[in-house]
Amino acid sequence: MMSLEEIRQNVIDCTKCSLAKTRTHSVPGKGNFHSDVIFVGEAPGRNEDLKGEPFVGVAGKKLSLALEEAGITRDEVYITNTVKCRPPNNRVPNNEEKQMCSNYIEKEIEIINPKIICVLGNTAFGSILGGSEITKYRGKVARKGNQLYFITVHPAATIYNQELIQILKQDIKKLFQIIRELKNGKQVIVDIEFTS
Repeated sequence: MMSLEEIRQNVIDCTKCSLAKTRTHSVPGKGNFHSDVIFVGEAPGRNEDLKGEPFVGVAGKKLSLALEEAGITRDEVYITNTVKCRPPNNRVPNNEEKQMCSNYIEKEIEIINPKIICVLGNTAFGSILGGSEITKYRGKVARKGNQLYFITVHPAATIYNQELIQILKQDIKKLFQIIRELKNGKQVIVDIEFTS
């Protein structure tokens, strides 16, 4: 099996799609390789593209704030995106770009083997679970195959809609309550089942 370091290097060297021509840096996942949770967003933004790290811009600060309110530091979790390079002008990644990157996210999940994956926003929700209408499903636990998922809004959405920051904070607190229950061997109620 590949290591996360090998995946990281493959992401850095990747030229599988046209985003390789327009990026400054590709953005591999970062964080605790033994985390109980992987946070997955859609794609890097401008700050992430400049630094080569996920969630380092304004949206990243919002995520860090929500984690801190739940008593968690960023170093305790693993953060990544479905697409590893910034699409021009922050447009939504297209299907080809998502497909070219899908192997990276699959490998990250396989190696870390988290108790739960936190899906951030509609694009990641669509890419990973085939879902849409995030507002209808946020705050809920989903299962696909043997993997549990927790669905919430993308931290970037809180920049434009101040009411969502409280929702994000509540959801992150709920997520870590669920993780505590899972670690204590409790059964978690699954709200939605997705077929593989």
